[in-house]
Amino acid sequence: MTQPPGQQPPQGGFGAPYEPQPGSYGPPTQPPTQPSAQPPTQPSGQAAGPYGTQPPGPYGPPPVQPGPYNAPVQPGPYNAPAQPGPYNAPTQPGPYGVPSSPQPGGPASGNGGGGFFRGRRGAVIGAVLAVVLLAGGGVWLATGGSDGKKPTAKTSADPAPGPSTGEKSKGKKKDPGPGDLRAEADGINAERKAGEAKVQWLQEGGVDLPRNGESVYGPWFVGDTVVKAMFHTVSGYSVADGSQKWSLRLPGKLCGAPSQATADGKIVFGVQSGSGSEAECNGLQMADLTTGKAGWYKTFERQGAWDLLSDTAMAINGDTVTVGRKTRTDAFRVSDGKVLFGKLPGNCQPFGFASGPLGIAAASCQTAADDHKEQLVERIDPVSGKVLWTYKVKKGWEVSQFYSVSPLVVSLKKDRDWAVIMLNADGTYRSQLAGGTENYRVECDTDLITGGGNLDNCLGVATDDRTVYLATKPDESDATPTNKVVAFDVSTGQAKWKAAAPAGQTMMPMRVEGGRLLVFVESSTKKAGAIASLPPTGGTPRLLLRHPDAGVRTERSLFQPRVAYVNGRSLLMSTSISGVEDGDEERAKSMEMFGN
Repeated sequence: MTQPPGQQPPQGGFGAPYEPQPGSYGPPTQPPTQPSAQPPTQPSGQAAGPYGTQPPGPYGPPPVQPGPYNAPVQPGPYNAPAQPGPYNAPTQPGPYGVPSSPQPGGPASGNGGGGFFRGRRGAVIGAVLAVVLLAGGGVWLATGGSDGKKPTAKTSADPAPGPSTGEKSKGKKKDPGPGDLRAEADGINAERKAGEAKVQWLQEGGVDLPRNGESVYGPWFVGDTVVKAMFHTVSGYSVADGSQKWSLRLPGKLCGAPSQATADGKIVFGVQSGSGSEAECNGLQMADLTTGKAGWYKTFERQGAWDLLSDTAMAINGDTVTVGRKTRTDAFRVSDGKVLFGKLPGNCQPFGFASGPLGIAAASCQTAADDHKEQLVERIDPVSGKVLWTYKVKKGWEVSQFYSVSPLVVSLKKDRDWAVIMLNADGTYRSQLAGGTENYRVECDTDLITGGGNLDNCLGVATDDRTVYLATKPDESDATPTNKVVAFDVSTGQAKWKAAAPAGQTMMPMRVEGGRLLVFVESSTKKAGAIASLPPTGGTPRLLLRHPDAGVRTERSLFQPRVAYVNGRSLLMSTSISGVEDGDEERAKSMEMFGN
């Protein structure tokens, strides 16, 4: 940690303490090198400081990084009526739900319809590879639900993920069509119990895909329209009945998208130029999510091996869209595509921003080993590229995610070690979460997609101006796994209370709205999901919207869905779609809307 003399953080934290880092930064461009003062003695009860390792954190062995050009599953549900981006509010970069209006000191509407992920990238690959054709001609799947049970073999009557390589097979095409989805929804609704919401509509994939399938970006909510994007297509649907309002064909395959759109519903998609082995994620297509009309298109140059081999992280701050890579970030004006800035002065360059009202970025510094392992958190003017302040991360640690930008909550990792720190508005250290012995579950964009991802996009964490909420990881050996939500004080990092999920189910924080924490209660094999809330003092979750138990099989057929909660409705959207036979992916369920 690098803080001005007298402002050093306490040592300790989520694990073993580390030695304080010399040097501090104010408005930079190059870090000062003077040693900092020794940390003062901390008062009893205050959270031990950074960063220490967090053994029970969410990081397992580092995932194998696939090639740079295919990131099928991009984040992007998220929007709120006021700010059409995914997930939460501009102040809370995470996904999950959309507040109807920004809350003072808490998430605003920017990350609105956010998404949450119930599995990791490896689960996507595993599911795609799990199809086994038996001698008897039946298709079997190795499947595992979000209840934490180990995969079991079962016959499947539903469309199943196909092999990860090869072209689409040519089989008999059966097209049940939207009418059958309506009949399925009506059948579930006919069996509803008192107090359960209706299935308002089901939506199929609707896009012809390669056999290995594609990731789904979104949802973004803009007025009475919900938007998803996949492969070469962006589509807008009526929130009320799920009917398609418009469809836009992109000039290349999707390879990135910000988690939020602008306040007036504009967004810029990352698209590939070229094809096959020559494909490169260097195209940008602006689109109006209200009308479905395409705006400007341009390409940008990717320079050098580090740039070419790195994934992209996209974000929107006001009228600026940034495209971050390992060695630099390029910024463009959303409204007209004008270049705002590129490589900044000095040896340290931002590699990703968080969407929202502030230009909060993660930066890496090229070292003699060329490993970019010295990293920073910076506030950067999104129009000029001017660095307003810099916080130096301890060497060897990396900026993993921004859980919130107001308050500023940063997830750091070092191999399998994890730490969560809070910074003040001026970039100075504030506190570090003291996680105790719990094992925490936070699922982010980079856990699911096959090539990179944004830095502002996680389920299982939420914040307001006083509290950080995390979900614990359920015991997967339990026949009916469940978990808790833990509330931490932003100023001290200490746990304040724990709240248990409903019996036999797990819950994940989404956002804070009206002073209450919204959580998604995940479905189990027999119990459907729900949206619930917790008061700021903890206690028992209060159900706000219960999905119908009669439709639990349909709900669980959506592949690792993102969840949005907007204006009293909840939306589940598959994060990846694929099929075995020709047409399966077009008929596969992609979205399900619940409401009263």
